[in-house]
Amino acid sequence: MDSMITAAARALAAGDLLGVLNRVALREDPPALALRGIAMARLGDLARAKVLLQRAARGFGQKEAVARARCIVAEAEIALVSRDLGWPAKALDAARAALERHGDWLNAAHARHLEVRRLVLIGRLDEAERALAEVDPAPFPPASRAAHELVVAGIAIRRLRTSIARAALAQAERAAHRSGIAALVAEVESAAALLSTPAARLIAQGEQRLLLLDEVEALPKSGALIVDACRNAVRAADATVSLATRPVLFSLARALAEAWPGDVPRGTLIARAFRAKHADESHRARLRVEIGRLRAELRTLAEISATADGFALKPRHAAEIVVLAPPVEERHGEVLALLADGEAWSSSALALALGTSARTVQRALDALASAGRVQPFGRGRARRWVTPPVAGFPTTLLLPGPLPGD
Repeated sequence: MDSMITAAARALAAGDLLGVLNRVALREDPPALALRGIAMARLGDLARAKVLLQRAARGFGQKEAVARARCIVAEAEIALVSRDLGWPAKALDAARAALERHGDWLNAAHARHLEVRRLVLIGRLDEAERALAEVDPAPFPPASRAAHELVVAGIAIRRLRTSIARAALAQAERAAHRSGIAALVAEVESAAALLSTPAARLIAQGEQRLLLLDEVEALPKSGALIVDACRNAVRAADATVSLATRPVLFSLARALAEAWPGDVPRGTLIARAFRAKHADESHRARLRVEIGRLRAELRTLAEISATADGFALKPRHAAEIVVLAPPVEERHGEVLALLADGEAWSSSALALALGTSARTVQRALDALASAGRVQPFGRGRARRWVTPPVAGFPTTLLLPGPLPGD
């Protein structure tokens, strides 16, 4: 093995990126290109890093399958950091399989972690958990163990399993300090700060307060009927009625829940659900129809009764009704929440993560850009969108996911 390449690889493992560049900056052989590419990626020059890694992969011959696979894994990590979520997952899977065949279990595990992190970003938590279960972190060195625990914590936070998240973050912190890599320590500290960041608002009887993640987790055990505006559902005990595809019904349910134990005038319900400034007989007729539909959907959880002025919601078994809402609500809030992680997102990646069309996301981005909330850079396929972190918005780890018992 080339002694300079060995020294550069050791510097990379220790987080000494300038040490890597000092040793291989002027070399054009594939191993040097690969090490330089990884170092440039960690320094933030992702475009240059991608070019270097692609050149390195082409330079390795057919007998150097492991080296080629490592370059593909590094390129996949750049794609993930660049929020290029459409990067071919099959290529990463093939690279991981090649590394496993040749006994490079550490880099194979890293490839698996990248796959899991992508699944978490696009909300496919069940698949992420199954993939992560195939990884044994026991033999990992400190840096890889910290990365593994960060993935475990990310899934646990989305699942509202705060005790598991705290334990994983504690292990990640210990492993990061043992690695001696300052950037990794900072990443773990940033992830741990999420547990002390408001994750939702509780609205009950005309008052509201911010909730931390562990308080959101405990809320279903309170015995209240929860109208969940984070997931557009109504919950009580072990029963859940999803209204995610029925926005009008959910608007009515939320308006009634916010007014509990009082009622809501018909004009207010029409304005909330139909966005009509002036109610006429057609709106009132439609309101009666939609209230009937909502009554049928919630029949096991609550009853809706007509009053002199409007309608009132009454729980069948719960002691009270509360509304769980995002900490900050505004138009295109889900797009802003994803951009609040500080990374540069493409519109296609945002659409994939939100489960909506690219055109819908592009309209939201155009509106936010006009308001000065987001900023694009690049052109065509290389165009990305960024925004400074928005105070009060959850990061991607706190975006809507199933509550315990789902």
